Amino acid sequence: MGYVIRLEKLSKTYGSRRGLVDLDLTVGEGEVFGYLGPNGAGKSTTIRLLLDLIRPTGGKAWLFDRNPSEHAVDLHRRIGYLAGDFVVNPRQRVSECLTFLAALRGGVPRQRIEDLAGRLDLDLSARIKTLSKGNRQKVGLVQAFMHRPDLLILDEPTSGLDPLVQQTFLDLVREARAAGQTVFMSSHIMTEVEAVADRVGIIREGRLVALEAVARLRDHAIHRFDITFAGPIDQSAFAALPGISDLTIDGPTAQFALAASPNDLIRVLARHEVASIRATEPDLEELFLAHYQPADGVQENSNA
Repeated sequence: MGYVIRLEKLSKTYGSRRGLVDLDLTVGEGEVFGYLGPNGAGKSTTIRLLLDLIRPTGGKAWLFDRNPSEHAVDLHRRIGYLAGDFVVNPRQRVSECLTFLAALRGGVPRQRIEDLAGRLDLDLSARIKTLSKGNRQKVGLVQAFMHRPDLLILDEPTSGLDPLVQQTFLDLVREARAAGQTVFMSSHIMTEVEAVADRVGIIREGRLVALEAVARLRDHAIHRFDITFAGPIDQSAFAALPGISDLTIDGPTAQFALAASPNDLIRVLARHEVASIRATEPDLEELFLAHYQPADGVQENSNA
């Protein structure tokens, strides 16, 4: 598998403000990569550097093994991009806007545009200035997906969308991956990334703090347990477990979080009579919060 995106020590500063610091990252062909972080963490800065909308302070970036600053026009032909602040001519009708953007791409079958609009419940006859934020976002999604690009770069793609349309968007991402397309998707919404991403990168204050497959991230995360016993509970045995926290024992029920292998827990449970046990797998929200603890004294940058 070749690399569609390759970054080495990529950095960007805005005067005295930090934007991105020594970012090393690769994204493979046909991969869906989730890029997580709150507003101001550096997600949009990374994307703008990839697209040569801004230039790096240091380091290098390659798309399809080519330098974006030297081959921007050719590379952009292979990319579908949805900006976090998607803006188009408000006086146009949706169909006019998409037809114009399709022509810039060398032409897109009308049926393809209509199919995407239908799936997203987008009125092609409406004027853009009359659309809600969510419906304007649908226009952005159609223009990003319609020419079936080799690489989709999506910055906060579900902003303003209702839950049903969010599910349709996730279906489009799955279909893109099945067709061999690569998707680089920035977000601060954990559930949507968890649903489709092969790997996840978490960015904190301009630095990449985690980079793993979703399953491996969960392996290192805190699991929560709710156990009901049929007999007495040895509270001291549970309190002594490595990695245990938030231990609460109320009558026959024990609740706690465990950030360690369950081996020791199983040994303790074997000495008790257990009536029921429920373990909750962590979601990406918890994983994200575990990795994103802003450093003391660091001022967040308003540039996402």
